[in-house]
Amino acid sequence: MSLSEMSLMKRLLTGAAVAALAVTLAACSDEKKEETAKAPETTTGQTASTTPAPAPATTNETTAATTETAQAPAAAAKSVELPSSEGSVDMAEVLKPGALPDMALGEVNAPVTIVEYMSTTCPHCAAFHNNTFDAIKAKYVDSGKVRFIVREFPFDPRAAAAFMLARCNPQDTTKLTEAAQYFPMISMLMKQQETWAAAQDGREALLQMSKLAGFTQESFQACLTNQKLLDDVNAVRERGAKEFGVAATPTFLINGQRYSGDMSVDTMSALIDSML
Repeated sequence: MSLSEMSLMKRLLTGAAVAALAVTLAACSDEKKEETAKAPETTTGQTASTTPAPAPATTNETTAATTETAQAPAAAAKSVELPSSEGSVDMAEVLKPGALPDMALGEVNAPVTIVEYMSTTCPHCAAFHNNTFDAIKAKYVDSGKVRFIVREFPFDPRAAAAFMLARCNPQDTTKLTEAAQYFPMISMLMKQQETWAAAQDGREALLQMSKLAGFTQESFQACLTNQKLLDDVNAVRERGAKEFGVAATPTFLINGQRYSGDMSVDTMSALIDSML
C-alpha cells in the first residue's frame, strides 16, 4: 500500500474518528423532544366518606360504557399527528442523477417517493432503520406504493468508510454494488452500530463487519483506498446540503417536502397515507 493509501486509510479509520462521533450525536438530528405525557386530571378535596356512591348502572348503561371504552383506544390509535414540513424541494431536481447511482427499492412510478439522507454513525438513523424501515418496506414499498431511496450524508470519517464498504462490490472492488447487496449491508451496519462506530480500533471493527458481507482483507483495503469513491460519497452529501437544504440526519424528502428526524412506523405510515 502506498503512502497516500495509508494516509487515506488512517483518515478514515483511526481512533480520531471516535471523537467526531460527539459531533454526530449532537448534530445528526434536529428531532424535537417528545412532550411529557400529562397525567389525567383528578378532582381533589373529596374523600370516600363525603362522596356519594354512584347508583348501580343498568345493564344497558354497562354495555354502552364497555363499548365506548373499547372504541376509545382504537380511535386514539388512528389519530396520529403528522410531522411538520421544513420546506419544499423540487423532486424533479432531487431525482436527477448524482455522483453515485441511487440505491433504491420499489416501483419507479410509485405514487410516493422517499429519499432518505442518512449517516451510518447517527443513532437516530439507526433507530429508524432498526425500528421503522422494515415495516414501511413491507407495507408500502413491496406493495408498489412507495419508492425508497437512500443517500449518503456522512458526518465523520468512519461513517464515510462504512458507506464506501456498502458501495463496493466485495468480489470486485472496481465495481459498485447493487441495491440487493447495499441495503442488507446498511441494515447490518445499523443493527451493529454500537459495535463498530465507537470502537477504539475502527479499522479492525469494520474489517470484521465487512467479512460478514464477503470482503477479504485485500478487498477491504482496496475499497477504503479508493479516493474517487470517497470523493463521490462526499459529493452526494454536499449536493444534499447545498441543493436540498439537508442539515441533519435522517432527513427525508417526500413528494416535494422535507422532514428531519426519526419517525415511528405510525408517523411515517400516516404521512404516506396522506399522500396516496
